[in-house]
Amino acid sequence: MPLGRRERNKQEKLDRIVAAASELFAEHGVDEVTTQQIADKADIGTGTLFLYVKTKGELLLLVQNAKYVEALERGRADAETVPGVLDAVLAIVRPIVECNRIQIDNGRTYLREMVFGDPEEPRHGAALAIVAQTEEAVAAVLRRDERVAEGDAATLAHIVSAVMFLSMAASVNIALSVEEIVQDIRGQVEVLLPH
Repeated sequence: MPLGRRERNKQEKLDRIVAAASELFAEHGVDEVTTQQIADKADIGTGTLFLYVKTKGELLLLVQNAKYVEALERGRADAETVPGVLDAVLAIVRPIVECNRIQIDNGRTYLREMVFGDPEEPRHGAALAIVAQTEEAVAAVLRRDERVAEGDAATLAHIVSAVMFLSMAASVNIALSVEEIVQDIRGQVEVLLPH
């Protein structure tokens, strides 16, 4: 069914908010952008902005969640073509790391919001669902190895997720390239896998 005028207007405003925030965050970093700047760029009042999101962190989640879903889908597709378990896991991880490193401060803030935000808030919930989908994709790859038990695959995938998040978020890794982060993750995951 087509949306009514009110719903279309609401969606158009939300699209303008996301586009404005995305552009400003990419250009200046989330910490340097004010909600007033976002509202001005979206051509709405700040009160209207806060009808759609309560915090700048929620707005970053709204912007980044779609990008992370795309990265995960790319990683899943790549993993299907990679025969080795470790390399297939890294095929899932690499696009997520690339997505996270486009604007390092935004990526780190996104991870912090994801982990420490209110899981009941819809955008935080969506971010946590992306984490769960990532872990499911990694577990599916790990199950290719007959030495990995069903329950262990899920636990190992959870550990891989934690390794990935810490490698991307750690202050000591701020200056590392995508390749260096992926290699850091590779070294840690390799130790976890059966030999």
